[in-house]
Amino acid sequence: MNTTPTQRRSLLAAGLLLAAPRLARAQAYPTHSVRVIVPYPPGGATDITARLLAQELSTTLGQSFVVENRGGAASITGTQAIATAAPDGYTLGVVDTAFVVNPALFGSRLPYDTRRDFTPISLLVRAPLALVVPPQAPWQTIAQLVADARARPGDIPFGSAGNGTAVHMAGEQFRQAADFAYLHVPYRGGGPMITDLLAGRVQMAFGTVPAIAEHVRAGRLRALAITGAARSSLLPDVPSMAEAGFPQVDAALINALIGPAGLPATVVDPLAQASRAVVGGQAMRSRLAELGFDPVGSSPQELGQGFAADIPRWEQIVRQGGITPD
Repeated sequence: MNTTPTQRRSLLAAGLLLAAPRLARAQAYPTHSVRVIVPYPPGGATDITARLLAQELSTTLGQSFVVENRGGAASITGTQAIATAAPDGYTLGVVDTAFVVNPALFGSRLPYDTRRDFTPISLLVRAPLALVVPPQAPWQTIAQLVADARARPGDIPFGSAGNGTAVHMAGEQFRQAADFAYLHVPYRGGGPMITDLLAGRVQMAFGTVPAIAEHVRAGRLRALAITGAARSSLLPDVPSMAEAGFPQVDAALINALIGPAGLPATVVDPLAQASRAVVGGQAMRSRLAELGFDPVGSSPQELGQGFAADIPRWEQIVRQGGITPD
């Protein structure tokens, strides 16, 4: 049958319209359940963020996002599982500050390359840290603490949840910025550290705002400053480190969504868009605020740039402080 050019164009357009739903179904992501690895045991801040995200992504993207806890070896075990997964979008991970600190602490001993073996998707949340002291401590301000620490180098015990943890890194960042020395007392976890801080056996420590806010409100601890440039909504009367004169002290707990290297744009783009929408949604924003987290929801490019800046920054702090992992 002979057809005119106009008829041929009409037939081609009709064929494309009929094929479009089939092509969309073939290319849609995800088509089955997605595993989200958390490199920590259940119950911690990163696990909570991951579970909130997984629940909302399951609704938004129409497939189950299932959290799998793979704790151990300072988060290295679970992070390696993310790195070695197939780059198909069905194994992802939610990581925290250790992701950018571990290259400085472990170097070539890491079984993966943090810069090359992962695909950044979205920075989900950021939680500032608070510098706290026992109520019987003599310092009411950061300036008083720094002056006393400089006058008694190495005499004031500083507690941390362990060498290389986020709260230790915050302390080291503060120590180097303020140019004083402390007596580092590492614990095996934040719980024992807070217990000894409450008892006055250590004299200062950094803690996540959600973990220490109730202690501060009850007068069991005194908060001197919040890391970064902004105050915390949970402790609005506590000045920021920038206000206290140390803007470079900005250590924070972060949670980021990542995948193995080589994730295609057809996976990364819908995940990033959905993550931004979920984190920015009212339901999750309210829940995150209760936990002391600031929702972010960055683009993949912004997260990649953040990783690229943070890794060498922590390498310098670790090198200057002579810090080694437990």
